[in-house]
Amino acid sequence: MPENSGNIAPLAWRQLVEEALHRRKAEGLTQREHLALAGVSHPTMAAFERGETTLTLTKALDILRVVGLVYEPAEGDTQSHFVRDAFERWRTLVAPLPDDSPARFPHGWFRFDYWLEGDLKIPKFAAFEPLLEKAVVRKTGWPPFWLPTGEAIRPYEVDGLVECWLTPQEENVERGFKDPAHCDFWRAAISGRMFLIRGYQEDSAETFPAGTILDTTLPLWRMGEVLLHAEKLASLFRKNANATVNIHFHALYTGLSGRVLRSWANPLSDLLVEGHAARSDEAVLEADVSAENVEGQLAKHLHPLLSSLYERFGVTGLSLNRVEAEVQRLLNSSISRERSRKP
Repeated sequence: MPENSGNIAPLAWRQLVEEALHRRKAEGLTQREHLALAGVSHPTMAAFERGETTLTLTKALDILRVVGLVYEPAEGDTQSHFVRDAFERWRTLVAPLPDDSPARFPHGWFRFDYWLEGDLKIPKFAAFEPLLEKAVVRKTGWPPFWLPTGEAIRPYEVDGLVECWLTPQEENVERGFKDPAHCDFWRAAISGRMFLIRGYQEDSAETFPAGTILDTTLPLWRMGEVLLHAEKLASLFRKNANATVNIHFHALYTGLSGRVLRSWANPLSDLLVEGHAARSDEAVLEADVSAENVEGQLAKHLHPLLSSLYERFGVTGLSLNRVEAEVQRLLNSSISRERSRKP
């Protein structure tokens, strides 16, 4: 063992793990909430709690950071900070609601976030909301980062961020949607950071119990819409036409245990892929793509994300051609042509 020639003591990993678990308990966090805030999977968290040292340093730091065991300067406003703060804000908002409220997503939820990196022109806050409105991708009747105009549910400012919460508990809101898939919470920062959490559309169906299926096509549509949103927002934030901008995208699917992969929302889709029961309760998906021609490369970007998600259900060898066919359905869609069960 090399001689310790400095003033830094060797890392007491087991003690650090125990301290992290102690702090998590003191803060009233469940294991699922901890791993969701850290953006890691259940197996990764389980390995951490066993004191295994096979975790990547990045994942270990993400876990420790949630409970304040990583020192970072205040100016280090990373996406992970933004996501954790947004998730904590959502937890605070839903805390007073009944346990079975659809806004609490009792059977699971999925979370998308992204941030733009490159030659960006940061707008003044007063001009930010109009830009967000321009960036909305209207491929379905419930697009991500939608800006409602109703007084009780319209976006508002919180600590220099734009925030929107579509809760069904507002008695004076007659919007006709009181299911998990229409109870979005999202946040946006003028630096080009976005966060969205939503419940599953599958959990509102009357033909099968909530929490029993994950539709084959809906993840493609939802992730596709968010990547298209990022492309539009990047075009509005560019300093000039030649500016280089990259999109860093993350997705977290939870509540997968007990679900099977099934074609439901679009039984005529080319993406007729069905699988077995989920092998894990969460799926963490990531992609770093250029903001140039996202629409033209959308199938290429989505293919590895969907392949990783489907693997949780025992499905391998997903065809790029099938993804391309479904992407074309998404790109050719519009609200005016939308059918009642379309994604």
